[in-house]
Amino acid sequence: MNLSKNQKTIALGVFLVVLPLILQQFGNAWVRIADMALLYVLLAVGLNIVVGYAGLLDLGYVAFFAVGAYMYGLLASPHLFETFPVVAALFPGGLHMPLWVIVPVAAAVAGLFGMLLGAPTLKLRGDYLAIVTLGFGEIIRVFLNNLDQPVNITNGPKGLNQIDPIHFFGINLGKRLDVFGFEIASVSLYYYLFLSLVLVTLLISYRIEVSRIGRAWMAIREDEIAAKAMGLNTRNLKLMAFGMGATFGGISGAMFAGFQGFISPESFSLMESVMIVAMVVLGGLGHLPGVVLGAVLLSALPEVLRYIAGPLQSMTDGRLDAAILRQLLIALAMIVIMLMRPRGLWPSHEHGKSLQKKDGA
Repeated sequence: MNLSKNQKTIALGVFLVVLPLILQQFGNAWVRIADMALLYVLLAVGLNIVVGYAGLLDLGYVAFFAVGAYMYGLLASPHLFETFPVVAALFPGGLHMPLWVIVPVAAAVAGLFGMLLGAPTLKLRGDYLAIVTLGFGEIIRVFLNNLDQPVNITNGPKGLNQIDPIHFFGINLGKRLDVFGFEIASVSLYYYLFLSLVLVTLLISYRIEVSRIGRAWMAIREDEIAAKAMGLNTRNLKLMAFGMGATFGGISGAMFAGFQGFISPESFSLMESVMIVAMVVLGGLGHLPGVVLGAVLLSALPEVLRYIAGPLQSMTDGRLDAAILRQLLIALAMIVIMLMRPRGLWPSHEHGKSLQKKDGA
């Protein structure tokens, strides 16, 4: 039975809507895995603009994730009020930002940091660009880890806690919701919020891809010298790519802080940046469905493998550490996938056509 495209879309939409309600029956831990997968999809789609569309290798993308998280954490926790009496006097009731304030502010602050990163790297390419962006990501993490002296701004390695949950139209996403006698857990409410943001992000990213700006980014990716010779302002386009990609990272970071209720510099390590880049490459550079697939697989796979690494550890009488074994299984899975599908699990069709033409020639 062949289903039309609209029928497949409706079926997928219904599946995504009922998924948390089904997972909720097996425990909230499974819904949390789905929530984190959606946050990583947001990050991967943002990085895809920089790496997939513009061809700029960014190994410090987690810095924008951290900027968005700490922006929300500082404005939605008691830390600033305890550290600065002036702030407590100006806002005696505390800062409890609604969702429609969180998203624009997180996007603007992270986008500004993205352009600040892009400005000194405009003439760099390849490995040199990767090294500079890697350094930028580490600088942000070190700053967050040490900005507790002489003035305590980030609370250093102890992190920020007591962060307010996200509120949306009077609904506190940190508490369960009863609808006609059916209980929807807090993690399921966050799932629907994150899913909505992912759908909006995918729509924006797709419209950018087929626009003049998206085609200009792809021209820079293929051959920057030729793009400049054709009259493209590569400097502004690169800055725009860094800024646009960073906005999605900032939004994801703000959602992460509200979802977790606690953030610390350890959540924004170099390994997180590497994993986000791996999601984009594993799924398929520049192809939105592939990027989503890669993000879901690499974010959910480590959690699913917990249930495989445990029995394997018991089979060896505890000689193998479950955490190390889990990382080994993830690495082996990535190696096998990249050997079998070097262009990604779901590569762009245009790349396939060009390869076929080359083979035919």
